Amino acid sequence: MSNKNSGNLADRLEQLNAIGVALSAEKDINRLLEFILLAAKKITHADAGTLYRVHDMQYLTFEIMRTVSLGFALGGTTGKPITLPPIQLYKEDGQPNNTAVAAYAVLQDKPVNIEDAYTAEGFDFTGTRFFDQKNNYRSQSFLTVPMKNHENEIIGVLQLINAQDPATGKIIPFSAEDQHLVESLASQAAIALTNRQLINQLEELFESFINLINLAIDDKSPYTGGHCQRVPVLTMLLAEAANRATSGPLADFHMSEKDIYELKIAGMLHDCGKVTTPEYVVDKSSKLETIYNRIHTVDTRFEVLKRDAEIDMLRGKLAVLEQGDQGATARLDEVYRERLQKLDADRDFVRLSNTGGEFMAPEKQQRIRDIGAQRWRNEKGEDAPLLSEDEITNLNIAKGTLTDAERQIINHHIVATIKMLEALPWPKHLKRVPEYAGGHHERMDGKGYPNGLTRDQMPVQARVMGIADIFEALTAKDRPYKPGKTLTEALTILGRMKLDNHVDPDLFDVFIREKVYLKYGKEFLEPEQVDEVDESRIPGFTA
Repeated sequence: MSNKNSGNLADRLEQLNAIGVALSAEKDINRLLEFILLAAKKITHADAGTLYRVHDMQYLTFEIMRTVSLGFALGGTTGKPITLPPIQLYKEDGQPNNTAVAAYAVLQDKPVNIEDAYTAEGFDFTGTRFFDQKNNYRSQSFLTVPMKNHENEIIGVLQLINAQDPATGKIIPFSAEDQHLVESLASQAAIALTNRQLINQLEELFESFINLINLAIDDKSPYTGGHCQRVPVLTMLLAEAANRATSGPLADFHMSEKDIYELKIAGMLHDCGKVTTPEYVVDKSSKLETIYNRIHTVDTRFEVLKRDAEIDMLRGKLAVLEQGDQGATARLDEVYRERLQKLDADRDFVRLSNTGGEFMAPEKQQRIRDIGAQRWRNEKGEDAPLLSEDEITNLNIAKGTLTDAERQIINHHIVATIKMLEALPWPKHLKRVPEYAGGHHERMDGKGYPNGLTRDQMPVQARVMGIADIFEALTAKDRPYKPGKTLTEALTILGRMKLDNHVDPDLFDVFIREKVYLKYGKEFLEPEQVDEVDESRIPGFTA
């Protein structure tokens, strides 16, 4: 071997090493396949090439095709699909399809080096001749190499066409040196491709498992179904909007692909701790609901009081009739009607109070206490208050349907979330998932939970998730105590929360300025909720 050839080989080996490093770094399957073919063409000075994928050892599909001299590029990152039919590895009669050179390389597990396709024997190049005639091309030298991974499985085929002399550009055969280099590249490429497929499959399995958990959580309650799916979507919409900022307070906030994936996983797992929350709390759609809705028990007590009122009236009538006082019966009827009217009014008020809402005035709470103080004779024949202390406490819930104790049970889900996530052996690029997921109930002023963090103590990603969680809850149409709010109503409340130092002010402005709310609304809200928003009237918004 001459010094010149020796130097050329050294250069090509160095290229091969560099290609191996690049193969390990590429994450996108399409770009990886394209890179494999282009690298093979480069080290062999080939004008054209095709990369095939093997499917279940039954057929080959065309993945990438390139012909430099014709400006011909399909598949990969071109966005132009390859419409050629697959190459079957076996004929209809079950015999191996050894006349197709790419199929032969797979079936025989060996490379095929052909000097001239037009004179080669044993292979059918009809398709090649048709391509040549159609494109005024001459396919001559072929090098076809199977791609075998570390498990000794053939997963693809590299086929290179028309090696060129670097000095003259003349079409020449592929040398033994070319073949050895491509075989080495094919081996590295197959391992890189298999590893990337395995990683992708593991990521897909991981995300599917998370979705399975979220489905179980959402299925626990008809009132929060879909929350675990919607919050991650809204989180990513806002995060991407913040990531695009080129000016203002968020101009220095940037997320890499790894950062974006990490936040996505955190968003998907932000409520995983709800698997520990009892259903009777999650499903509490009215204030008196536990395992069943106790309003029906209270209704029965009112019916008992109405029955007692009727008995008292009838007994009174008997007494006055015996005394011969006819006028007294009319007064008894009037007292009875008034008593029934009051009982019906009290029962209607209790029913209304039981439904919950966003605010219960103190005077209404006092009325519940007054109603509860009325007496009735219970199932034991004992004199008892109409409403128990627990029932009064529940009916006087000022906001929503949960007592303070029940709200603490609900709030515990974030503690459970953090504990569950911190117990997992996260890889380096997902280390902050527990921090992001565990921070979405914190407030900028330090009055949130579970850790009372202030804005400066929280990463931007957790603050993003906080806004997403609140806005989803405000607009959700499946809450037990309120209908889903319109965009304007939800943004107005969120704006007040900004002024109250509850949510991040800069992210709130991005949320409106970039119309994240509208993108989300069009996809997830009912048409009547997606109203025309006058952004100038939203409290706290800085355009």
